[in-house]
Amino acid sequence: MKSATSSARFLAPNTIPTIFAAVLTVALTTSCGSGGAVSKTPTFSGNTQVTVVLSSTANDQVTGFDMTLQSLTLTSQSGKTVSLLSSQQPAEFMHLNGGIEPLMTVSVPQEIYTSATATLGGAVFVCLAQVPGGGLGIANYSIVNQGPTVTLPSPITITGSSLGLQLNMQVSGSAVFPTCWTNPPFEGFSMTPTFSLTPIALSSAPTNPGNGRVSGLVATVASVAGAGSSLSLTIAGGSYGTRTLSASVTSATVFQGVSGASALSAGMFLNVDGAIQSDGSLLATRVEVESSSAVNDSSGPVMFVDNVVPDLQLYGRTELGPLQTIGGQSGIYFPIPYFDLSNAVFNISGQFTNLQNLPFIPTFNASNVVAGQNVDITSANFIIGGGVGTPANTITLSPQTIDGQIIASQQSGSFTDYTVSLASYDLFPTLAVQQGQTTLLSNPSQMDVYVDSNTLQLTSSPVAVASTYRFYGLVFNDNGSLRMDCAQVNDGVAFTTQSNTNSELHTGRVQSVRQETPAGLQEIITTIPQSH
Repeated sequence: MKSATSSARFLAPNTIPTIFAAVLTVALTTSCGSGGAVSKTPTFSGNTQVTVVLSSTANDQVTGFDMTLQSLTLTSQSGKTVSLLSSQQPAEFMHLNGGIEPLMTVSVPQEIYTSATATLGGAVFVCLAQVPGGGLGIANYSIVNQGPTVTLPSPITITGSSLGLQLNMQVSGSAVFPTCWTNPPFEGFSMTPTFSLTPIALSSAPTNPGNGRVSGLVATVASVAGAGSSLSLTIAGGSYGTRTLSASVTSATVFQGVSGASALSAGMFLNVDGAIQSDGSLLATRVEVESSSAVNDSSGPVMFVDNVVPDLQLYGRTELGPLQTIGGQSGIYFPIPYFDLSNAVFNISGQFTNLQNLPFIPTFNASNVVAGQNVDITSANFIIGGGVGTPANTITLSPQTIDGQIIASQQSGSFTDYTVSLASYDLFPTLAVQQGQTTLLSNPSQMDVYVDSNTLQLTSSPVAVASTYRFYGLVFNDNGSLRMDCAQVNDGVAFTTQSNTNSELHTGRVQSVRQETPAGLQEIITTIPQSH
């Protein structure tokens, strides 16, 4: 029975909780060497520390995908079961497209495991599109049609002292819809969370997500010990809450925006790169503090920019501070807030160190921020409603993943410049048609992606024209042209055909109007002619 809700550089709400479970058994196969001899059966003795990490594989159809994982269970070839979760855990998957984040570490008996099951306490996916007749539509779909499936591509042998397991959400198979905005609402939508579970070997010096490297983790310092060398962090898990993570720093850790470990204190918002350790903790290699006085942090794509007022609206994929405390993502349960840019400090993420080498001048400021860019905003307070924007302390351009097809390439200095075509449902072409924005793009459906020798190419075959890839990097608005400093390339996800309608909007401020149905909620961001 369906359960409805009232809302709808690194390598590479008001919900009625209903639990769903599904089992997919993978047949045990025999591995043979080049001479056809059967491989030696591993020796099992005791338990292994297993760290589950989250990831996702997605195109740009979905803007957010949140859920609560209630259980994740392995079953061995002998029929024994073991739980990989000791408690319910929230997660947001779209910001993890091509990356990883630690979830939980547990002790698992050494054995060969052939199947897995999962149960959920709630889930919601979100898409944005133009609405026929004018306006930006946000559809929040929160019915799980079928229980989650967890596929093991091959049996998992758990042995040794430690091991990583990557739980990768296959977003395109999990969220199915013909077009983001439908009339009647939710016609043709379905949700069947689909995952793959594969082992990864955690390295003490990881070079990519496949061996334990974490990049751009947004977190709050919950507590500090050992003069700042030991940290307890709070991670945003989307609209369903937060998770905790232990972290440490060393003399080799690079600090940005703060003098060092001794300057860290509870309540600070951090952007962290690091290596997942065998016990599931994070050894930080880079720690960035954007604002030491901030009490709220919101990270996600810009939805609308008004350079006259000036302010912007943000879809918060991950949020920490009062906004999270009052009930979750503003884009799902509350009117989408706007941030006052008047006194904001504009920054570019400290993750990238090659900006000065780019064949264009990379800038990010109040005059060229554009809808579709991924940013992290800190503020000293938070305001929803009342016609008042929240004053932003800092607005930092952050890396994002885009899914696109290469249509041309050329050499540009030490970089290969790939001309990439974006799908019609990508946020840049979707949001660029909104009038009232003084910063416009000349061709929002096309992006130049710059790849150099430091770019991680984690693809199954060499990057080539006419193929689709996922590109991870910083996206700049260079005088109306989109350009990415790319840090990682992954295999892409096929474009999905949609019948989105791009309707003209009227100049003015944006306002949220919601339409509820028994299945969920669709929300229109319309324009009104007066200032806020």
